[in-house]
Amino acid sequence: MSTKPFRFKQFTVQQQQAAMKVGTDGVLLGAWTGIDPAPATILDIGAGTGLIALMLAQRTPGAMVAAVELDAAAYIQSVENFEQSPWADRLFCYHASFQDFANEIDEQYELIVSNPPFYSDSYKALPPQRAMARHTDHLDYQALLAGVAKRLSPTGSAAFIIPFSEEVHFLNMARQYRLLPNRITRVRGAAHSKVKRSLLQCSFKEADVVTTELIIETERHVYTPDYKDLVKNFYLKC
Repeated sequence: MSTKPFRFKQFTVQQQQAAMKVGTDGVLLGAWTGIDPAPATILDIGAGTGLIALMLAQRTPGAMVAAVELDAAAYIQSVENFEQSPWADRLFCYHASFQDFANEIDEQYELIVSNPPFYSDSYKALPPQRAMARHTDHLDYQALLAGVAKRLSPTGSAAFIIPFSEEVHFLNMARQYRLLPNRITRVRGAAHSKVKRSLLQCSFKEADVVTTELIIETERHVYTPDYKDLVKNFYLKC
């Protein structure tokens, strides 16, 4: 993966120190997450480079955006990216596990987002830093959802991107914490390919679920109008 800075329209992401580089999953979540009504407080769980927090800071003028990151190198990288952004005065990162963060603070957030780790034992041949970023050992779905339910405002919402294969399991677990799906978008790389990811937005409020599908490419490096419309405020070439 490239360690070069990734330049967006309004900010740049330095990524040489972070295990997980800028990728489609993070961009999808940052651009897709619903922000109506506009949240005043936002929390990004597992900040990595700080990409998703930066995207949401761009989309929500005035919102205070916090992030939490366990890995020391990624924490330093996200702080650097926050400080160099146009929204440095309202972006903050905490160096802690989400479990400790959720248990030790009292604040609740109107919007919580996470691109959580989802690989299991078969991926432990990865380098240790990258393994931490991608293995459920450090933050499994149960711990993630328990913490989200604790830190989410009663009228707020939480958005996630997960493998489509885990959607049913994840939503069943979310219901144990009274988190109910309001929006679901299933993502395909191309029209003929299998659904790869699920974008989910949940809240404590039961509502009719808005379910859609997003296809990223019509052919290699030729993006669909829907995808380009979603990311047009971020990518330089859209």
